[in-house]
Amino acid sequence: MDAEGSARMIEWFLDPANWEGTRGIPTLVLQHLQYTAAALAVAGLVGVPIGLYVGHTGRGTFLIAGLANALRALPTLGLVILLVMVIAPVLTSDLAFVVPSLIVLILLAVPPIMTSTYAGVQAVDAAVVDAATGMGYRPLRVLLSVQLPCALPLILSGFRSATLQVVSTATIAAYVSLGGLGRLIIDGRAQNDYERMVAGAVLVALLALLTDLVIGLLSRALVSPGLARRDTRLAPVRASGVAPG
Repeated sequence: MDAEGSARMIEWFLDPANWEGTRGIPTLVLQHLQYTAAALAVAGLVGVPIGLYVGHTGRGTFLIAGLANALRALPTLGLVILLVMVIAPVLTSDLAFVVPSLIVLILLAVPPIMTSTYAGVQAVDAAVVDAATGMGYRPLRVLLSVQLPCALPLILSGFRSATLQVVSTATIAAYVSLGGLGRLIIDGRAQNDYERMVAGAVLVALLALLTDLVIGLLSRALVSPGLARRDTRLAPVRASGVAPG
């Protein structure tokens, strides 16, 4: 973008009209965050239990890997349009567009959450699990009291990855007449408004960076300092590809 284009972008952001009303930036950001939060909440309710079960029991490892790869390969835009065509005759309200969009975002968020949860539980030292079992812990208590806390850094990492993907992909909601920051891109393209299109892309990128920062700070607050130090010590080993002794 040249100097003239940058100046027009600044003027666009400084225009009060772009910050007011139902198509204003605050409203669109709030809608974008609502889609993201709803998708992540449902994806967490689906992905975390599956990942915990597979990681704890060792059953279904092949299935969870294949399912995660299949979900990652789904064409999001094509799928949301297909779901709208299928669901619209059943739901006549805005839900005919909201439900398909959320389904696609949920399918996008489940794989990183599910696989990171599974990997986190699997990575827990077997000696720690054996010690808990030797102390009389039942399998469910071992999972919730030992494996889950130890797996928390990887689980949060999965949520972090899922959040970035959902924030950047939630723009598809605008393709089916919904709100969110994708509205700026779609409307800008329809009106040949270059500044509006670029503003939408910039805002999506900034929102992704902001949510990533928030989750990073939340991870630091939730993860035990002992686990954080352990991860720091193992980082050079992981980077070198050598298994820790």
